[in-house]
Amino acid sequence: MATPANQTGRITQVIGAVVDVQFEGHLPAILSAITTMNGSNRLVLEVAQHLGESTVRAIAMDTTEGLVRGQEVSDTGNPIMVPVGAGTLGRIMNVIGEPIDEGGPIVAEGLRAIHQEAPKYTDQSTEAEILVTGIKVVDLLAPYAKGGKIGLFGGAGVGKTVLIQELINNVAKAHGGNSVFAGVGERTREGNDLYHEFIESKVNADPHNPDPEVKSKCALVFGQMNEPPGARMRVALSGLTVAEHFRDQGQDVLFFVDNIFRFTQAGSEVSALLGRIPSAVGYQPTLATDMGALQERITTTTKGSITSVQAIYVPADDMTDPAPAASFTHMDAMTVLNRAISEKGIYPAVDPLDSTSRMLSPLIVGQEHYETARMVQQVL
Repeated sequence: MATPANQTGRITQVIGAVVDVQFEGHLPAILSAITTMNGSNRLVLEVAQHLGESTVRAIAMDTTEGLVRGQEVSDTGNPIMVPVGAGTLGRIMNVIGEPIDEGGPIVAEGLRAIHQEAPKYTDQSTEAEILVTGIKVVDLLAPYAKGGKIGLFGGAGVGKTVLIQELINNVAKAHGGNSVFAGVGERTREGNDLYHEFIESKVNADPHNPDPEVKSKCALVFGQMNEPPGARMRVALSGLTVAEHFRDQGQDVLFFVDNIFRFTQAGSEVSALLGRIPSAVGYQPTLATDMGALQERITTTTKGSITSVQAIYVPADDMTDPAPAASFTHMDAMTVLNRAISEKGIYPAVDPLDSTSRMLSPLIVGQEHYETARMVQQVL
């Protein structure tokens, strides 16, 4: 971003999570981070629009209660930057890269902007290899691709988070490489449970009571339900940025997101606050663009791979809703969870006929596996 840092401006208007700031000199570029003090807390905002009359409209990454008109704001000259590298493993950070686990500062290899270009077409890798999950219905009927994108679709309370935790248990622990978990607009309790479960199962070391034999393998990035929409909209990008750094070092990374729908939902809230005209079902007009910008970065390159598992909430169990429908095209495998199956007490409540995978081809899984899967589907 080619804006000179240390430009200062003043707040002219505060509307919930949206703050207007007037600058005297250069305006900060779109997507630049600008900062102000809210009491004793440093508040980071991201520039979303240039309004004219030297004013920018920015989205706050934390609560704006306590801000007043006339307050000074300074331009950092960069987008939001988060710490990356081995120092993030075993730690919990928020959308702007601050540690929130009371384990002291994160010792990072460097800072990386959360907005990055997707890898070039020529840098992408297309090798087909199966990722074995140990969940029989998945491995037989809709197997996952190593370095691919996996979507877990389901309504409220059919077991998406439990299934994602089971996959973390089976895949991340056996995987041996590094993982990143992005908690996007979900329950804080679940994030807390996951954090302690990782420490108990020795996936991560306890920062308060380090065991020299345990090496942390998973970084956690959280922007939960109680956060403002700006944080929920950007936290998936912060987690992805940490994963991209490991990939670019030549590692095979697992990237878990719970829940990608909340990213869309937060985008819709921000879009309304910015005064954009809504599109179908009240979603933001940039729904497909936002989803594409995120999903195209989650990809396997010639350097390393990112295998991503994404839980996707389906509002009112309607698979045609624009939010889940926008993510269909990006997935290599779709595991659809069905309420009727969960009501019978069958878990994981995977719908064997609705779930699909690009990998279920005789050329990849072999003729015997392919025929067995097709026979099972015919019987059902």
